[in-house]
Amino acid sequence: MTQVHFPLAAVVGGDALKLALCLTAVDPKIGGVLIEGPRGMAKSTLARGLADLMPGGQFVTLPLGASEERLTGSLDLDAALGQGRAQFSPGVLARADGGVLYVDEVNLLPDHLVDLLLDVAASGVNRVERDGLSHSHAARFVLVGTMNPEEGELRPQLLDRFGLNVALDGQPVPAERGQIIRRRLAFDSDPQAFAAQWQAAQQALREQCVAARTRLAAIELDDRSVQAITERCHAAGVDGLRADLVWLRAARAHAAWRGGARIESEDIEAVAEFALRHRRRHAPEPPPASAPAAPPAPQDRSEGLQGGQGEWGALPPQTVAQGPRREVPSWPKKP
Repeated sequence: MTQVHFPLAAVVGGDALKLALCLTAVDPKIGGVLIEGPRGMAKSTLARGLADLMPGGQFVTLPLGASEERLTGSLDLDAALGQGRAQFSPGVLARADGGVLYVDEVNLLPDHLVDLLLDVAASGVNRVERDGLSHSHAARFVLVGTMNPEEGELRPQLLDRFGLNVALDGQPVPAERGQIIRRRLAFDSDPQAFAAQWQAAQQALREQCVAARTRLAAIELDDRSVQAITERCHAAGVDGLRADLVWLRAARAHAAWRGGARIESEDIEAVAEFALRHRRRHAPEPPPASAPAAPPAPQDRSEGLQGGQGEWGALPPQTVAQGPRREVPSWPKKP
């Protein structure tokens, strides 16, 4: 019997994460999604629900402790010597082709495995080489990694390799928590019936994803969008150019997702935090927050004085410094 996943359309809340996941389903070349947050935030539930929107539909989990050979697959050298051809044994990457590859606690994986995963997720091709033999196969999947920052961080170089980053923080309000619990209990009681109940909503989500993938290539990566994004990336102080590329791809995917024919400013803004959160070196938009603060200060004081506000009586140093204190030299008295 086919395993039934909790429908993505039935997930309560998490709108930002659902959007980020759907955009990577539209364009897997965005490079996957890194989800940060504590346990119990339905990260795996959302990732499993995403698999239903992918062409292959499979959901593959990479277990902790997996070796590089288990991840990439292996070449049988004995078979190559005896039969004159390389015999390839597929790994996790081959099984994930067309679906979702889920890596829980990605920050606990060895760095070289994370690097390898991200390489394949970006290129869509897995290449295995051993002793002069090589084999390559398609590996187009959406990479979803999760981590709890309290259990360790990823190096900045690896963080940058993830296309989008979403942080789950805070707690749902009581009404939302109750709705989450009721739906989870209903699903656990009868997964088939619950999936049937949400079939129409899930099908609409699936069709929207398919339509977005179809129109994606027709949406131009225009100069106006490129300029807007590169200026914002420069202002954020990001290293390298990956943020610019990811942001542009995600904005185009968002335009396709909403049914647009071109990238608009709303598409750029909708994915800005996804692309910048884990790459930003400067605080968001510091000049507007700090630069105007100094000049208006004297003007505001004068307006307060002119208005006859008694509360301002102790604040104006100019009044004391200019007039009255010039009479001070008269106070020293001669003996």
